[in-house]
Amino acid sequence: MLPPDQRDRLDVVLVSPRNPLNIGAVARAMANFGFEQLGVVAPYAEHWREARSAVGAPELLANATESATLAEAVAACTLVVGTGSLTYRKAEQPVVPLPQLAPVLAAEFARGGRVALVFGPEKHGLTREDLSYCHVLVEIPTDARQPSMNLGQAAAVCLYEVAVRTAQSEPAPQHPGSTAPSGSLERLAGLIEETMTAAEYSPATMQAANRHDLRLLLRRLRLNAHDTRRAMGFFRRVLRRLLQDRS
Repeated sequence: MLPPDQRDRLDVVLVSPRNPLNIGAVARAMANFGFEQLGVVAPYAEHWREARSAVGAPELLANATESATLAEAVAACTLVVGTGSLTYRKAEQPVVPLPQLAPVLAAEFARGGRVALVFGPEKHGLTREDLSYCHVLVEIPTDARQPSMNLGQAAAVCLYEVAVRTAQSEPAPQHPGSTAPSGSLERLAGLIEETMTAAEYSPATMQAANRHDLRLLLRRLRLNAHDTRRAMGFFRRVLRRLLQDRS
């Protein structure tokens, strides 16, 4: 099993879960493998209240954090792992089959990083927008005739791999330095977008698409904290000059 200090650096994040039984099942799976950090994004209030009365892990649910957005929920995380099936989507980030995830997580924990394991709503899973916050997409190998899994089952399978396989795995090759947390990347993306707007880089109708592409690009680059600060300083200067030239 992972040591306690590493288990405390894994956040399980549920995006808009609908079924209180599934929420309870995720909490019980977390308790089974010693994980305690549960975050819920934009939960359905009535279902969330009902889930908190579930038998099996009431303290874990009582201490769960609520966030309005996925960006807020994963802001402190240096590696965000989305979950889902590729049956009806084309991945825009690296895809890691679940059996190959352990070395990636082992490397992140070894350098002191914080990991988020993100699960989408039961009906349709994580959206394209949700996945733009993810560094990688993990896929659970399943039979093609039944590719999707129940939320509670998917969480249990993933958490077993994280708790047991990661502890037994050799870390994958590491990027130098401490990886920038997701919140820092969001601030950098916002600054770059503001600079692009000031430079009239593209029409206003493209802003949403540019924002999405920037999120993916910055996560693919795997910038460390130092590089992120340098990039922020660079774009601040460029933006300041652009605004000065306009006045």
